[in-house]
Formats: sequence, structure tokens, C-alpha cells
Amino acid sequence: MKTIQAYRFALDLSAVQQRAVLAHAGAARVAHNWALARVKAVMDQRTAERSYGVPDGQLTESMSWSLPALRKAWNAAKAEVAPWWPEVSKEAFNTGLDALARGLKNWVDSRTGRRAGRPAGFPRYKSRRRSTASVRFTTGAIRIEPDRMHVVLPRLGRLKLHESARKLARRLDNGTARIMSATVRRDGGRWHVSYTVEVDRAGRVPARTGSTVGVDVGIKNLAVLSTGEVVPNPRHLGDAQRRLRGLGRALSRKTGPDRRTGQHPSKRWQRAQARLGRAHARVANLRRDGLHKLTTRLTREHDTVVVEDLNVTGMLANRRLARHICDAGFAEIRRQLAYKTTWNGGRLHVADRWYPSSKTCSECGTVKTKLALSEREYHCQPCGLVLDRDLNAARNLAALAAEYDTAGSGPVAGRGADQKTRIRGQVAAKRQPGTASAGQTGTVPPQGGTTDRVLTKAH
Repeated sequence: MKTIQAYRFALDLSAVQQRAVLAHAGAARVAHNWALARVKAVMDQRTAERSYGVPDGQLTESMSWSLPALRKAWNAAKAEVAPWWPEVSKEAFNTGLDALARGLKNWVDSRTGRRAGRPAGFPRYKSRRRSTASVRFTTGAIRIEPDRMHVVLPRLGRLKLHESARKLARRLDNGTARIMSATVRRDGGRWHVSYTVEVDRAGRVPARTGSTVGVDVGIKNLAVLSTGEVVPNPRHLGDAQRRLRGLGRALSRKTGPDRRTGQHPSKRWQRAQARLGRAHARVANLRRDGLHKLTTRLTREHDTVVVEDLNVTGMLANRRLARHICDAGFAEIRRQLAYKTTWNGGRLHVADRWYPSSKTCSECGTVKTKLALSEREYHCQPCGLVLDRDLNAARNLAALAAEYDTAGSGPVAGRGADQKTRIRGQVAAKRQPGTASAGQTGTVPPQGGTTDRVLTKAH
């Protein structure tokens, strides 16, 4: 099975090498801003001509937004715009032009309805201070040295690594991987090189073939599994808040940049900003490490994983929980499970967003109309079940795997999973205690068609 995979390594650059990488990143920014200015000038000119009543056939010739067209226009003007262009690799300019071409395409697709998700805005100019320094290489000498502690990139030469690249080097030596591109990026005050590799992965089978696990993510506990295991929430951001507040106050007392007066930041401000950035990067690294370990373990052990399609955007509207929701990383858990189940030979099922997993009894299938966030235990009056609400939701998610097998691919609504939680009525068919069947429950429509619309899942 061939997949596209990234290998990321930390770099140990000298002062000269850092200046060289920053020069390449600056060249990418210059090309991006020049092409964006030219595109906007043509668009504004055509808009002005239309306002004057000029026929469409006589308007200024439009400019193509594809990468080849932008590259051709840049090559014709680079001698005047950037007379220093021979000092850096051509891949630096291609990085900025490719970013602009992708941004313009996303903007057009979003306006025409061909792109799902949030609306994509028109590309903006890249700032030297606010933008992330990065450059991408797709051609030239891109390799890993035999000592596996150095890499070679075009025009940058031989760069030292903080860690060994033996994992990628072994695949390259065996012929099971092919490097497609390499990106050098500054993140959290450190430089990293990321290789995009086409990997021929061997087929794997989960350790527990045929097992199904439901994963209910939350804030109190990061994840509660249908097996009864509880994964505590480490709350990395919450633990680092005291240090982050102190670093933020220290930064505010320094002389920072001011765009209105043209004031440049002081050296102390730059050092304080670097300390704050490293603190935030440490929180992100801890969170990323924990999520990778959790998702890797789940996909290697279980054959089928069932999660929910949570409305994270709606959940962030709760200002009391927004920071904790962002710290947990619900979307990252689902993203990692999506590709890791494919790597390990498993399956990932996503329950419908309106499926009331927390309100449904995992024993008899009765659906509650109301379940407050403060109710941490699920009490079922018909069958007398008393269970932790998160464990109850995880068991309901695991029971949905049978419905996925019969319904095929795509989100499965499950019991009573429409856009409204119906009022509980007489249960048509109760399940026997201890079974994991996902039978339908009997519900009656609400009187007058008035029900409470559930926007987010309460955990």
C-alpha cells in the first residue's frame, strides 16, 4: 500500500546557515507579494473599466492564476524586481508562487461552492515579522547523508540534524520510500526539515482482530473507551498557564514594534518573545506526543474504531469551555485516527453529529429528552441502569459498528439520530442486558412539533 507520509526532523543550524535559510524564506515572501500585487492590480483595473461601461471584449487582459503562468510572469520581471535572484535557489521563488496559486484557487472554489468547509478569504500579503519562515524544495540534491545525522538540500548544502534520520534512511535504502519534497520551516524558535515521502507500507492486521471500540472524547477525561478504560486529560495548556502569563507580562514591559510610528523592537523584546514562543511550542509538542501515542495504540489494537462527528465550532461558542476544548484537540484525534486505521488495516466509523450517544441508554435503548451537562451519571428509569455518562456514550458508539456494517460507508444516524431529540415514548423493543445490539427504540413525535434543537454534544 503506497501512502504519502511526512518525516520531520529538528535541525541544528549555524548562524551562517540560518541567514541562508532566512534569505530563501524572504525570497519566497517577495515572490508571493509581487505576484499578489500584480493579480490585484489587474482585478482592480478590470473592475474600474466595467464601472466606466467598457465592454467585456475591451477590458484589460485577465491574468492567469495558475502556477505555470505566475512562474512565467515572475521570470520575466525578476531581473528588475529582485536583482539578487541568483543568490538563492529557484525553489524559493516557486514556494511563494505556489502558495499564492493555491490560495487563489481555494478562494475561487469557496465562492463557487466547489470547496467545502469555512469560506476561504482572498490571499493576503505576507509580513516578514508575522509570517512563518519556510521554503520548499522539490528538485535538486535532496538526500540524507550516510551518517544519518546530516541532510543535503539545494543551495543550502549539508545541514546537521538534532536527531538521527535512521527511520527514513532505512526505507530509502530498502527502496520502499521515495522523497517527493523537503520543507524547511521555523516553528517555535527552532528549525525543522520535513520530508514528504511516498512510502510503500506493508499490510498490517490489528492485534485484536474483530474487536470494536467506541471512543467518547471529552474535557474531564480526554477519552473514555467502551472497554471501560479512561484516558485522563493531561491539560498541558492549563498546567502551563502560570508560566505563560508571566512571560506575557514580561513581554509587555519591553519596547515592542509599532507600525504607526515605525518603531523597531528592542533586543530584549525579541528575546522575551522567543521565550514565550518556546513555551507555547512546548505545550503543542506535549499535546501532539500524547495524541499520537493514544491514536497509535487504538489503531494497532482494535479492528474497528467508532468516534463522533462533533460540532467543535459550536462548542467553542461556550466561553467557559473554549480553551479546554482547544487544549484537548478533538479534531486532531479524529484526523490521526482516520489515516492510522488505514495504515494498520482497521476501519474508522464516524457517528452522525445528531446521534444522541450520551442521552441513549446502552442497555435498553431509551432516549432521554434532556441531559444536563452537570449530570455525570446516566440514570435510566425503565431498566434502572446507573452508569457514567461518558462510558454509556462510548458503549453506544461501539454498538453502532453493526449498523455501519449493514448500511455501508458513510455516517450512520443510529437510534433516533435526526436533527432533533424526540420525546421518549414506549420502548418498542428492549435489548437484553449485556448485549451490544443497536436496535431501534420506539419514539413518539413531539406534540405540536416543538422540541429542543441540540447544537452540541454535552460531555
